[in-house]
Amino acid sequence: MKNLLASPLEGIITPMVTPLLDDYHLDFEGLQKLTQHLISGGVHGIFILGTTGECTNISYALRSSLIQETCLKVKGAVPVLVGITDTSMEESISLAKIAHKSGASAVVAAPPYYFGLGDVELVDYYKKLAQALPLPLFLYNMPSHTKTMLSQKVVVELSQQANIIGLKDSSGNAVYFNSMVYAFRKQPDFSLLVGPEEMMAAAVLMGGHGGVSGGSNMFPKLYVDLYEAARSGDLPLMAQLQEMVMEISSELYALGSYGSSYLKGLKAALSILEISNGYLATPMAAFGEEKLNLIRDKMTRLQAYMNYRS
Repeated sequence: MKNLLASPLEGIITPMVTPLLDDYHLDFEGLQKLTQHLISGGVHGIFILGTTGECTNISYALRSSLIQETCLKVKGAVPVLVGITDTSMEESISLAKIAHKSGASAVVAAPPYYFGLGDVELVDYYKKLAQALPLPLFLYNMPSHTKTMLSQKVVVELSQQANIIGLKDSSGNAVYFNSMVYAFRKQPDFSLLVGPEEMMAAAVLMGGHGGVSGGSNMFPKLYVDLYEAARSGDLPLMAQLQEMVMEISSELYALGSYGSSYLKGLKAALSILEISNGYLATPMAAFGEEKLNLIRDKMTRLQAYMNYRS
């Protein structure tokens, strides 16, 4: 099967939520609606089983099913990237084999979590993992969740491995990301993608290749348009679209004092848009009716605001 992956991968890669009926069953209708919504919105790729996809909270059976069903539903329209982050290398390799067999284009791995790892351990781990994978690998820097930061030195050394082809940085550290842009200025094929959507346009202006933007689950065209404005240097349009992205962040992602408030708000919004339901895998839980009504009001205001600004 032909691999759809560009070198470097650029644009808006949606970290897709995992539509669930409950802890044991995927929402297949929601998955169909969501993948078509993203493709119609013009996204440049779909990333499943990341943080937004609740990768650590769903069973291996569900992860396997999600990989297969997503690839079937996307039908080669855009590259599918599959998260294989795990504390066990064997489990990561197993997921990668399923991804390869299903037609995915690449895999994504954050450092094994629980124990913090040093640079020597990280380099050794990723080299062993990369050599065992049937697909290209994106490194995933997510220190808030893994307790381990991928240093510039580690990323540069690992980029010499033929099938390690990019970095997704979700540290939220602009200085770190810009140091990566500088470090890879002579390696233009190594893809540098930023996680926090609030930083995406600025990261592209600085030389990054795009963003893995959670809000594109809801409003894919908005994030694609913002990426294109940044890439073309259309600063007035970029400023206008960036304001909308910041409104989404402010209104939908900060409700309640939960570590998962972003995901609760995002899944609630998707249920209001009738794309999928708002179920979150245990131990997380969806918003109750009171907060769901607040999200509904915020969505109404956001959509009116976006229509006004456009």
